[in-house]
Amino acid sequence: MALTYSAGSLVKARGREWVVLPESKPDLLVLRPLGGSDDDVAAVFPVFETVEEARFAAPEPTDLGDQRAAGLLRTALRVGFRSGAGPFRSLAGIAVEPRAYQLVPLLMALRQKTVRMLISDDVGIGKTVESGLIASELLAQGEATGLAVLCSPALAEQWQQELRGKFGIDAELVLSSTVTRLERGLDLGQSLFDRYPHVIVSTDFIKSTRHRDDFVRHCPDLVIVDEAHTCVAADDTKTGTQNQLRYELLRRVAEDPDRHLLLVTATPHSGKESAFRNLLGLVKPELASVDLESEAGRKLLAQHFVARKRADVRRYLTKADGLADDSLAERTAFPSDRYFKDETYKLSPEYRALLDDAIAYASERVEEADGRGRREARIAWWSAIALLRSLVSSPRAASQTLRTRSAAAVAASAEEADKLGAPLNSDAADSDSMEGMDVAPGAETAEDDPRSRLAELADRAAELEGPAQDLKLKALIKHLKSLLADGYHPIVFCRYIPTAKYLAEQLANDPETKKRGPLGAKTVVKAVTGELSPQQRIDNIEALATEAGEEAAARRVLIATDCLSEGVNLQHHFDAVIHYDLAWNPTRHDQREGRVDRYGQKRDEVRVITLYGDDNGIDGKVLEVLIKKHRQIKKDLGISVSVPDELSTGVTDAIVEWLLMRGREDDGALFGADAFKVSTAKLDSDWNSAAERETASRSRFAQRSIHPEEVAREVAAVREALGGTGEVETFVRESLGALGAVLRDAGETTSDFTAQVGGTPAGLRDALATTVGAEVIERDRPIPFRNDPAVARGEVALVRTDPVVGALASHVLNSALDTEADGARPARRCGVVTTDAVSTRTTLLLVRYRFHLTLPSRSGEKQLVAEDARLLAFEGSPKNAVWLSQERAAALLGATASENTDPHFGERMMKRVLDQLPETTGHLESYGDELAAELDASHRRVRQASGEIVRGLSVTAQKPADVLGAYLYLPANPAAASGASA
Repeated sequence: MALTYSAGSLVKARGREWVVLPESKPDLLVLRPLGGSDDDVAAVFPVFETVEEARFAAPEPTDLGDQRAAGLLRTALRVGFRSGAGPFRSLAGIAVEPRAYQLVPLLMALRQKTVRMLISDDVGIGKTVESGLIASELLAQGEATGLAVLCSPALAEQWQQELRGKFGIDAELVLSSTVTRLERGLDLGQSLFDRYPHVIVSTDFIKSTRHRDDFVRHCPDLVIVDEAHTCVAADDTKTGTQNQLRYELLRRVAEDPDRHLLLVTATPHSGKESAFRNLLGLVKPELASVDLESEAGRKLLAQHFVARKRADVRRYLTKADGLADDSLAERTAFPSDRYFKDETYKLSPEYRALLDDAIAYASERVEEADGRGRREARIAWWSAIALLRSLVSSPRAASQTLRTRSAAAVAASAEEADKLGAPLNSDAADSDSMEGMDVAPGAETAEDDPRSRLAELADRAAELEGPAQDLKLKALIKHLKSLLADGYHPIVFCRYIPTAKYLAEQLANDPETKKRGPLGAKTVVKAVTGELSPQQRIDNIEALATEAGEEAAARRVLIATDCLSEGVNLQHHFDAVIHYDLAWNPTRHDQREGRVDRYGQKRDEVRVITLYGDDNGIDGKVLEVLIKKHRQIKKDLGISVSVPDELSTGVTDAIVEWLLMRGREDDGALFGADAFKVSTAKLDSDWNSAAERETASRSRFAQRSIHPEEVAREVAAVREALGGTGEVETFVRESLGALGAVLRDAGETTSDFTAQVGGTPAGLRDALATTVGAEVIERDRPIPFRNDPAVARGEVALVRTDPVVGALASHVLNSALDTEADGARPARRCGVVTTDAVSTRTTLLLVRYRFHLTLPSRSGEKQLVAEDARLLAFEGSPKNAVWLSQERAAALLGATASENTDPHFGERMMKRVLDQLPETTGHLESYGDELAAELDASHRRVRQASGEIVRGLSVTAQKPADVLGAYLYLPANPAAASGASA
């Protein structure tokens, strides 16, 4: 007859020890390796395989380690935990260590039965990580069974990598380019969204009526919407069809009251209060109309809305936040500032003549079209703007635009002309997508003769390529050289693909022709534009970084269009931005700069150079009226406030109209023109009002539902269970050193270091090869270890969740448990240390506890087994133990040997302690019950807002506990030692 094993008990099968999981049945055991992860779970049939009860073997007194043995074993054990017993089920298993402030949205979410949140933290704070934490926690707890992320197609692959790499969530891409392949694998009548529980979906693909209905019917119970502000519009704004389709999609998704919904955006207002209200209405319908000036309204909003500036979280959990001390203080290394410099250039005589002729031509066309009807007038208007913007951009963009048919030329009406022309020629903040918006817009219309003046202008533009005639390019080269000389790696942002390709050709070295670029032999230049798929863009950027290498003299220059201005993280490879082409909406500049000015940027100061034409009639006005105003508001408030699109368009339209009527030579009078004064006054008034509303909103609705004391309590609990950064650094340094690695400090001002692991055991090298790459191991290249968790590819973060740290911990733990293991064994299960740190004989125990958790969820109760490791210490003999506090027990890890201990004496003393260790069983079990009660209280505290969430919750300690290690500390005074050993 087969034995029945309870959840959490130990069994031995297949030559190793396992923990029995709650899913087990009498005839089928579901097992997880002791200390292993859920990825290693196995099913065993006791009828066919030998399964027997296992007892964790006691430490052997002959296998003694040194003074580091206990600390290394404890950390190795805690790093390996993938099923922590605390209220955050997912934190032990994810591959990212969140900042303390990033736990705030998670704490808010866990207090809601159905999670509905608007996460609007500032650019670069880490909204993706915050939403990923909530998603992984809801999935781990069984509160959600599936996940859909709605985002721009350009960001879909980045979301996929973030979810897979950091949170272990494998999500399928549902894009226009993948849907056919995915649908081929479906059963008859099966929905794509039933087949794949986790999906990342292009918002613009799924919003169409054909796909929307299927998605809404089979939508997962957890939805994240990235850049959510693009899915709503203000009530008094003319909303595009695409906006309406997106809003209708989200409205239907949000209709299900049981669906978790996370809306993510750094710009929830976009300058319009009604747009903000529409966004809140998706989160909770009452928020669309509630009085937010009232206390009740603010309290309701505070449960669902989090919006913080960098200044709010740069230093967190300090006395300034209301805490008693700074023991848990956390500093996040955002760049302290952006250094702005506006640099001008003048047109060459030949370029100036071309621009004047183009303006004259465009003016004639617009005037002629005005007399032929509104449709013709709008087509001519968009063609004129395309011509002027491309000429200001580059000779290559001008030439291609002049030879390309205008997108608006096929319009059947004035409204259609605006619909076709505006996206390619303006920079609206709520453009449906940046995809395809960087092509040359085209200026030729149906009425043009192919041999007309356009063709002649195009030929003249093509002849102006190169720094001799293109003085804008010459100015760029000058400023790039200056940045490179100061050690910066800049990104140059352009408006059009032809401009980006032209700059890359002019600046790059060409090995085939042996052409030497103007930036030096060690500078690698590449262009990334909308011609490439989103994944190809990332691959090209990584290839650029790899080709440039890490030599001190190597430099990287990326030429990019605005296809990279949103969502893509470039802070690890670049640290400066040059705006080669001015955007006509300053929000676009902020988005460009945000690619490098974000968490993980190693430079304290990000440089921003804005290049503008002094005499082209356009740039100076855009800079003065829009760009500088936006900068000043951000400097004053600490956040970006969007300019209403219709107002910025009104200003740029006025500039173009004046230029077409009066020409370049009279552009100085523009600021005095009555129409321009009215336009800019309206802009200033509305923009200032938006800034005031944003300031009031941030102060009134700043996150106050979670007090820093609550966060501090949970952070302390997490660090107690899983370890902190300082512990991990000590573990890595001491373990690698003991295993034969060569460590070198990175410098006096940092605790970073590098390690060459060629001399370490083969098993460790093999494990590391899968994470850092076989070539790094084979060639024994230095591996950089960083204290900052935001690391670049090829670097190791000194946090427990880094794969390299995990591989090292696994090796140290396995070698400690296997006394027959080959090579060095840094951690041991026993140790005897003679030290001045104690005055009487003291024993330190490393104890592993297993807990059986019953966690209620919307889908029913979930049974789990989790582990925890604790240090317990007592003075005297086990039989007459005087137990010490947790603080004193942990302090023993820092005790150093004051003299050598005779090995034979140490073994005898250790054997005496181990023989009497059963006397401590009662205290160990009692302490396990106390831990279970604390964990139960912690789960209830985190979910305190909903009685339904905690009803039925229970935490029980599995007995007996496992004594993983025993360490004896003897006082240096022999008399004291003998007196205490009785």
